Amino acid sequence: MSIRVACVGAGYFSQFHYGAWARIDGVELVGACDTDLMRAKATGVAPFGTLDAMLDETKPDLLDIILPPPAHAATVRAALAAGIKWIICQKPFCTDLDEARVIVKEADAAGATLIVHENFRFQPWYRAIKAELEAGTIGEVQNATFRLRPGDGQGPRAYLDRQPYFQTMPRFLIHETAVHWVDTFRYLFGRVTHVYADLRRLNPAIAGEDAGHVIFDHALGVRALFDGNRHLDHVADNLRRTMGEAWIEGTKGTMTLFGDGSVTRRAFGADTETTVRGPDGWDGFGGDCVHALQSHVIAAMQGTGTLENEAADYLTVLAIRDAIYASAEAGQKLAIEGGR
Repeated sequence: MSIRVACVGAGYFSQFHYGAWARIDGVELVGACDTDLMRAKATGVAPFGTLDAMLDETKPDLLDIILPPPAHAATVRAALAAGIKWIICQKPFCTDLDEARVIVKEADAAGATLIVHENFRFQPWYRAIKAELEAGTIGEVQNATFRLRPGDGQGPRAYLDRQPYFQTMPRFLIHETAVHWVDTFRYLFGRVTHVYADLRRLNPAIAGEDAGHVIFDHALGVRALFDGNRHLDHVADNLRRTMGEAWIEGTKGTMTLFGDGSVTRRAFGADTETTVRGPDGWDGFGGDCVHALQSHVIAAMQGTGTLENEAADYLTVLAIRDAIYASAEAGQKLAIEGGR
């Protein structure tokens, strides 16, 4: 029996959601909703102009929310009121941590499973890196660095052609972008205990910060650095494939992530590298990580997998995000209270 999936939102990024759902066995796309009905029609799925009409007519098993944060709470509540028990909501998830906590409680009270669509940890290069870390191939990890270099932040037209709302976000680099690596660093290196941040705005055409450094202290001893600058680039055929490069350094060697999605491993003291995974061949977004995340959720619905990124756990990501901004304002390292 097929799992009935409906989607709300038909903006730029939704194309990756609709395309991925269409390729998952056992899934039937039953509705696409957007306030702009023409955008909903363009998805090729049965179009709806209002959420209530779509939920009432299609009665989906799962609702995929592909909307900006200001719409998250009301949309989740509408789904809960309609009796939907499986909900995926785009990141960063709600407008602030307090609202997110309330929505998590409401979903739990309704017996619904609420998942945040945080897909970077599902990118194939990070899955490969995780496998190497679990195998201990580079020994005890001490340092990690990710340099964000998408090269899309220069000039007065920055972001306007793809996601124009980026220009008006009062909090940008961390809230919209670096939150991916907050979650990915937790996935790779475990619990975050402290953060220190230095943030800045380089492009006067935007409202929020677009460059900065964040240092993460992890409970197991890893010190990770997020070095982000949306003005600068890196070597890649597609700057949005990995959005940058990474180095993970351990007592027995170093792993490197390149802009083509390949990962290499160099043993400590060696001058040659071993290929962990080759260049990525997926032409769409992020190594087909949207498909990987959605497949992961369907497997959990079918009882054959354990969920990652349930909203209750994602509250820790939001708490770390808030601590990063507080650290930048205070100019000091801050502890993460009650983090997991």
